Amino acid sequence: MTLQFIPYIMLNGNANEAIAFYEKALDAKVLSKQTFGQAPESIQNAMPSDVKDRVAHSVLRIGEIEMFVADTEPGQQTQPGDRLSICITTNDIEKSEHFYEALQQGGQVITPLQEMYFSPAYAMVTDKFGITFQIFTTR
Repeated sequence: MTLQFIPYIMLNGNANEAIAFYEKALDAKVLSKQTFGQAPESIQNAMPSDVKDRVAHSVLRIGEIEMFVADTEPGQQTQPGDRLSICITTNDIEKSEHFYEALQQGGQVITPLQEMYFSPAYAMVTDKFGITFQIFTTR
């Protein structure tokens, strides 16, 4: 089983600008970047055209670590203090289920654990200490 804890920055529509900034300021290398417009057609049809260029997910390498950067989904906003979360990445669905159940105790589920087009098991949970975790299962 692979397990990583990765910083995840969520922005309100300016992720492309932030990525370009981190490339220059931190010598970040973009390993991958996916826009909302690259989602399956059934999902694209339900979104406004101005959202399609927003970053759905990107992976940057800075030195020896990775950092994820993305824009929020349409209608979802971030506030100062909740723009940075921790992404728990694993290739084990049972482990994802365990993290999901454990972290929601006394906390709040933002996105229930479910299959998404980019992950077989994905969730967002804010724990009882106010820390937001994204649980991302790789295929």
